[in-house]
Amino acid sequence: MAVQLIFWISLALIVYAYVAYPVLLWALQSLFPRPVEKSAIEPSISLLIAAYNEAPVIEEKISNSLQLDYPQSKLEIVVASDGSTDLTAEIVRSLAERENRVRLLEFPVNRGKVAALNEAVSQLQGEIIVFSDASSMLAGDALRKLVANFADPSVGAASGVYRVLDKESTRLGHQEDFYWKYETFVKLQEARLGALAGAHGSLYGLRKQLYPFPPPTSINDDFVIPTSVLKRGLRIAYEPEAVAYEEADEMAGFGRRVRIMAGNLEQMREIPGLVSRPLALFCFLSHKGTRILVPIAMLAAFAANAALWRLPFYRALLFFEILFYGLAALGAVGWLKPKLLRMPFYFCMINAALFAWFYHVIWPGRQTTAAGEKRQPVVWT
Repeated sequence: MAVQLIFWISLALIVYAYVAYPVLLWALQSLFPRPVEKSAIEPSISLLIAAYNEAPVIEEKISNSLQLDYPQSKLEIVVASDGSTDLTAEIVRSLAERENRVRLLEFPVNRGKVAALNEAVSQLQGEIIVFSDASSMLAGDALRKLVANFADPSVGAASGVYRVLDKESTRLGHQEDFYWKYETFVKLQEARLGALAGAHGSLYGLRKQLYPFPPPTSINDDFVIPTSVLKRGLRIAYEPEAVAYEEADEMAGFGRRVRIMAGNLEQMREIPGLVSRPLALFCFLSHKGTRILVPIAMLAAFAANAALWRLPFYRALLFFEILFYGLAALGAVGWLKPKLLRMPFYFCMINAALFAWFYHVIWPGRQTTAAGEKRQPVVWT
């Protein structure tokens, strides 16, 4: 009986995290919607791009930013170079000499992304700070769509959305694209309830006076910074028409998944600050909390099912579990061509990141970047 209970609790957790919770969200926001009052406003904006060794993309990023549909007199583009050792600062400096809307804040020592943001914010001029990654290119109307949400005084922060480009360039590009579309759906339902926590790092905005100056060791700036507005009784808007594009190969990589999992674990520290917002806390625990437990539940469900294999019903379930993990193994070695059949591998890969994180905790000083290489323990995402 105890083994059966472990199996069903584990299976229920997995199903709730990825299926039942999104359905519940959709039903709740349909019954109790809290729409954001948008308007075509034009506040002054500081587009802040934190950069560490971004020479391959920084010129394209600035060119993209200069072409955005927003009044030139109300938009400054600021690159905070966090001790870059490549040509990032030189490229930005050259562009800034030709375009007065571009500014370089060059910090000589690499201290981590959040430390760079903290020092840069006090030097910005805009009413709204828009944060964007160097590798993310923005749609022409992205800023207008994003800041329209700040016409609502209850909005303290607003997030744009990811779109994956060149999905064929990487083996899991289509799976990554599907995952982010799924995440977009979940976040949109949470936002419609006024219970969204976090934002997409490729594009999000914040009222400057609300910037929280988080600890420099924070991993996920795109969670810690926007979520701070919830403690002030404000909300985070989610704007699906404010689009940031990113190449599939920039979004892929197991190292990136490990950092995302590490960020999810770090986010648990924010629970005390959400106690005053019960709905936001419920959504946060249902969205982020369950995702942390799913890898453990997957192992527990398989082990319990294997222990029950003599019972016909559980034997049939075990067959499907073995089939699922068999497809994941074949996907790992690249033997599966149909895109749909690669989903088991992708699902297992994103959940295996928890155990890789445990490994890096046991062996401190070994941190993984998106490319999988070792580097010094400076926090960058």
